[in-house]
Amino acid sequence: MALPPEAVGRIDALLASGQRVILGIAAGPGAGKSTLAQALQQRFTGRSQTLPMDGFHLANRELDRLGLRHCKGAPQTFDSAGFVNLLQRLRHQRPGETVYAPDFDRRLEEPVAGSIAIAADTPLIITEGNYLLLEEGPWQQVRGLLDEAWYLDLDAEVRHARLLARHMQFGRSEIAARAWIASTDEPNAVRISNTRHRADWTLTL
Repeated sequence: MALPPEAVGRIDALLASGQRVILGIAAGPGAGKSTLAQALQQRFTGRSQTLPMDGFHLANRELDRLGLRHCKGAPQTFDSAGFVNLLQRLRHQRPGETVYAPDFDRRLEEPVAGSIAIAADTPLIITEGNYLLLEEGPWQQVRGLLDEAWYLDLDAEVRHARLLARHMQFGRSEIAARAWIASTDEPNAVRISNTRHRADWTLTL
């Protein structure tokens, strides 16, 4: 994707401090958080690492144990405290230390531990996820660990079309995909939209 000049300029200004920068990108499901994060990583090649919040999804068997499989993707279906702890480690990473982070495999629909290696000399960490600006439970600590937070806004119809295509690509029928969007994705999107006032900048696509 083509990066808006202001996005690049804001990061250049943050990096001018010479200190590690943690940028957070928040948005609802299907808004393009991962795409934006990857475009930024390519723009700042060699100086950045992406860190998806989705790596902190609880495993499916744990969701089954808790009776939460039906609302996978809601705030309570993540290890939010683990995500906060990782951000704190990255804030105090020692020279020469490698911090390993989990990623999320959409084909498996499961988190995969130790998938992302973050070197101590990486100046820009780009983390993205739904609940970076949420003000409840451990999530409320995330905002204070970010140097800057962006909210990514996208037309709801476009988001829904992307979500429908994604769910069907990974095995759901159209009927099941539409039902999941209505019962899970969209209520989460409304909740996330209510946190946008905590962002430093809103990027509209």
